[in-house]
Amino acid sequence: MRRFRSLPLRSRLALLVAAAVAFAVAAVSVTCWFIVQGKLYHQVDTQLGGAAFRLNGPEVTALLATCPKHVDDTTDIMRPRDYYVQLVKPNGTACVFDSSAGVVKTTAQDKNIAANPGRGTQSFHNTTDADGNDVRVRTTPLLVGGFGPGAQLYPDVALTIGISLRDTQKTLNDLALVLLLVGGIGVVGAGAAGLWVARAGLRPVDKLTDAVEHVARTEDLTIRIPVDEESDDEIARLSRSFNSMTASLASSREVQQQLIADAGHELRTPLTSLRTNIELLTRSEEIGRPIPPADRKALLASVTAQMTELAALIGDLQTLSRSDAGHPADRVEVVALQDAVEAALRRVRLRGPELTITADLEPWFVRAEPSALERAIVNILDNAVKFSPAGGTIDVLLKNGELTVRDHGPGIPGDELPHVFDRFWRSPDARALPGSGLGLSIVARTVQQCGGEVALHPAEGGGTIAAVRLPGAPTAPPDTP
Repeated sequence: MRRFRSLPLRSRLALLVAAAVAFAVAAVSVTCWFIVQGKLYHQVDTQLGGAAFRLNGPEVTALLATCPKHVDDTTDIMRPRDYYVQLVKPNGTACVFDSSAGVVKTTAQDKNIAANPGRGTQSFHNTTDADGNDVRVRTTPLLVGGFGPGAQLYPDVALTIGISLRDTQKTLNDLALVLLLVGGIGVVGAGAAGLWVARAGLRPVDKLTDAVEHVARTEDLTIRIPVDEESDDEIARLSRSFNSMTASLASSREVQQQLIADAGHELRTPLTSLRTNIELLTRSEEIGRPIPPADRKALLASVTAQMTELAALIGDLQTLSRSDAGHPADRVEVVALQDAVEAALRRVRLRGPELTITADLEPWFVRAEPSALERAIVNILDNAVKFSPAGGTIDVLLKNGELTVRDHGPGIPGDELPHVFDRFWRSPDARALPGSGLGLSIVARTVQQCGGEVALHPAEGGGTIAAVRLPGAPTAPPDTP
């Protein structure tokens, strides 16, 4: 079995096809041989049943007195040496006629019929003659006095008539040879056909294997396997799956490369500013010329701000990297969305104390990771705080599973709306404001992982509306703790 499994797939398929055909051919051949054998034996039995032999009582008595052999001239219808003819006693003694083809070995069936004769009783069976040749015999009770109704059973004697099976066995041997040759040719042909079918059927698999090996060798994810769009067999589905996989890997690689490039670009600015400020402080110490206290305080505040911005940017990058790796959350559970919004509002009100934030929240329960969901809501509210004018109002509404946040700021131009959820994208008017351009990207990823949708669109009368819709229910599931 282990050696069979180590063979190539096409070789295994060819062997399996050949084995299946061999089994079928063997079953058909054996069945055919036994059917022909039964037919031939039936013909022999019919021939034995039509053989006639007539004796009268005194002749039988004289024959039995001269056993085991007696010269007989009373045969009728039978040709000399065509048949085996003998009388059998209950003890198995055989009285053979000179016209018999030979002596047939007595069997238990012969003795039983001789000991218990009954009209109509007979037995067809195989035996052998004195030379070991196979013989088909018919043993019946001996009738004397003709063949008509007046015939009488002769007690304690059975008549055995046999015929050689030489011709029958020759026919069966020839048939077996023919079946063996035809079956062998069929098995070889089936093996060859199976190998051809396996090669033709596995040709797409070979192409797929070559493509996979090419990807493993060159890391080229642009390769695609041609697929018949109308085909829906297993090979076509496998090819489509491979094409989808390589396309997803290529897209993932492109996203990773873009993320690295964007992160490098975004990190360069705070790092450059941070390095410049630190170099100024260091140079002041080296040359012994202290920086004025006001300027020194401003430099240290700038360093602190740059460090805070770097920490926030690194945190955002870690969140996005976990999402891209397929680990969006550490603990998904049923969350009361209204509670998450309340917690986010408490944090955001500290960042915009001069703003008026109104909230109308209806119960809604969703499946999400609590901290990730709260952070996404905080990011949406932060944007509203950032772009709201001093003393402005932010309206927060949660109804029927849809959370809307409206600010009364300048709004977002229509040509910028398609880019607001792109990583590191920032509106030209917002580039002077603090932020990394990752906040709305994190919102989009979090909402998408919860099975929801998020969108931004202009509000009537100015400002922007952020709408988040999450699947859930107004009541918590029964198993919620």
